[in-house]
Amino acid sequence: MIYEGKAITVKEIEGGIAQLNFDLQGESVNKFNRLTIEELRAATDKLGAQKGLKGLVVTSSKDSFIVGADITEFTDLFAGPEEDLVANNLKANEAFSAIEDLPFPTVTAINGIALGGGFEMCLATDYRVMDEKAKVGLPEVKLGIFPGFGGTVRLSRLVGVDYAVEWICGGTENRADKALKIGAVDAVLEGEKLMEAAVGIINQCNDGKLDYKARREEKTGKIKLNAMESMMAFEISKAFVAGQAGKNYPAPVEAIKVMQKHAGLTRDKAIEVEAKGFAKMAKTNVAACLVGLFLNDQELKKKAKAWEKEANDVKMAAVLGAGIMGGGVAFQSALKGTPILMKDINQDGIALGLKEAKKLLTKRIDKGKMKPDQMADVLNNITPTLNYGDFKNVDLVVEAVVENPKVKDAVLRETEDSVREDTILTSNTSTISINKLATNLKRPENFCGMHFFNPVHMMPLVEVIRGEKTSDRAIATTVAYAKAMGKTPVVVNDCPGFLVNRVLFPYFGGFSGLVRDGADFQKIDKVMEKFGWPMGPAYLLDVVGMDTAKHANEVMAEGFPERMKADYKSAVEVMFENERYGQKNDKGFYKYETDKKGKQKKIVDEESYKLLEPVVQGKKEFDDEEIIARMMLPLCLETVRCLEDGIVEDPADADMGLIFGIGFPPFRGGALRYIDDMGVDKFVELADKFADLGPLYHPTEKLREMAKTGEKFFG
Repeated sequence: MIYEGKAITVKEIEGGIAQLNFDLQGESVNKFNRLTIEELRAATDKLGAQKGLKGLVVTSSKDSFIVGADITEFTDLFAGPEEDLVANNLKANEAFSAIEDLPFPTVTAINGIALGGGFEMCLATDYRVMDEKAKVGLPEVKLGIFPGFGGTVRLSRLVGVDYAVEWICGGTENRADKALKIGAVDAVLEGEKLMEAAVGIINQCNDGKLDYKARREEKTGKIKLNAMESMMAFEISKAFVAGQAGKNYPAPVEAIKVMQKHAGLTRDKAIEVEAKGFAKMAKTNVAACLVGLFLNDQELKKKAKAWEKEANDVKMAAVLGAGIMGGGVAFQSALKGTPILMKDINQDGIALGLKEAKKLLTKRIDKGKMKPDQMADVLNNITPTLNYGDFKNVDLVVEAVVENPKVKDAVLRETEDSVREDTILTSNTSTISINKLATNLKRPENFCGMHFFNPVHMMPLVEVIRGEKTSDRAIATTVAYAKAMGKTPVVVNDCPGFLVNRVLFPYFGGFSGLVRDGADFQKIDKVMEKFGWPMGPAYLLDVVGMDTAKHANEVMAEGFPERMKADYKSAVEVMFENERYGQKNDKGFYKYETDKKGKQKKIVDEESYKLLEPVVQGKKEFDDEEIIARMMLPLCLETVRCLEDGIVEDPADADMGLIFGIGFPPFRGGALRYIDDMGVDKFVELADKFADLGPLYHPTEKLREMAKTGEKFFG
């Protein structure tokens, strides 16, 4: 044994060839934490001092090669001074450069996935052979940063500027065939042949058939473009990527700027440029928020995994109501491999549900995500029915009928009589209390909420709502089924609107108040979209549907009358009364026309302004900051109340629910992190400025106490 550590071992295997193997003890995956980087440097020193070696193969004993850096270490690391971050990256890079400088040919055998620092490790060797099922990539921009272990330097020289920009700025995971096509790897094979291929390459190098030194010089030298070519490549890339990423996500464009700066430098100087650029991005609030989101997401997955241990298997599901929502649930379940019965009371409903499933499958085929013969397999997993004949075989039911308590009550009681005693019943209600719906059930312990968001196939969140009598088994089984469908489940306690809608409707309340006071709804939309929302509130209401919004608002007003019951006629009510339901009938705050691609296009409609005149107290100009404050304060304060009321378990659940459920701007980290970033004291001070607008703008006593003591929601 040449070297033996807790993450890395090095041994001689055959003919003077060494094997450096990653196998981080006590972990299911390999990752670059401080220990692994220290051991890589120590192992490389041993290799450099070893006599008689002819080559090195780098491998992994895990199912994946290396998943990347240990992100749990980022929070403390990024909180330090910028110069410490630069020094830390340069020190880590010494280990990668030492691998690259070994006095013999080196090859990495890539299995599973090699992402971020894992792929940067692969780039440090002279050659790469890759399992045909593996994936590689540099996804750091998704955390608000870019590669910091030499990735911008080596990849841009290995595959060229255009491909390097595409991979680094897109943060994509790339299949083996694509990696081979652009020259990021040298061979693609079946997994069991990787070692043989790697040894073969080393032998060819030693026999003079392959020039590994020339390959190394190319990778450690300057980018081979003249001044004009370099300027054109980088400037065009910056313009395109800036348009794609937007100003709220600076890392992709900064990565291009860094590559442009080090294009004319050799490796060590280029890495210094990369390290400084990395540190600059790591100190941004965007990086802090996106890293925080990643860590919150990991916590959510841990919670879901814990629930799964208590879950019953869902081998057959059922959905009640075969409309757009029911068809979406059926499609998602069938696509992910759980057969599902789709029941409706008439054939037209069944036809609509199947049409929705077929439409979604056809889109997948058109986009190359599915082969035509796979469509039949998915559709065969959906069994349409007009009766409860096969419901004794069902393990979990999703009720997705109209949002009416009496209708849901009747359907749930009827279903309960048709299923086994251990079958879990769930309701896809968006606002109606689970406790209320459980009142007439014989087995309320088997009942909970399972709130999907529309469109089901695109929205990642599922709220799993616990009623007073809901059992752990019901929650666990529903969480497991949501995960099996490819969704992110968040467990919340029962209240009107649960988490997402309870928080969303105060936001809409802020919008209605602004319109009442004379703000232009188009300007509100533009300001909030600039703030980072995927669509402004008027546009979002058109998408939700004015009938749905009005009904949900009535439920919320009944549940929280002191805050959510308005004493004036709202813009939503005006639209509803004039049958302007939004995209459902092509007119709401905006008009909608179908473009050449068949998509609904939003158009300004002066009729909306005329209809709103009776409920608007004259026109008034609001600056952007006031619009943002009046929109965001109610949303954030209601999130605080959800946490204080125990509707969510912790701040991470609250923020992730809003990110996944209503598109809260990810680069701002969530409502509670937004308060933290502003400073709880400053947030309370801002809320007090708008106190005369009513209880939606009044901080809780606990929040005021946090403001006094300097406490934060996150750390």
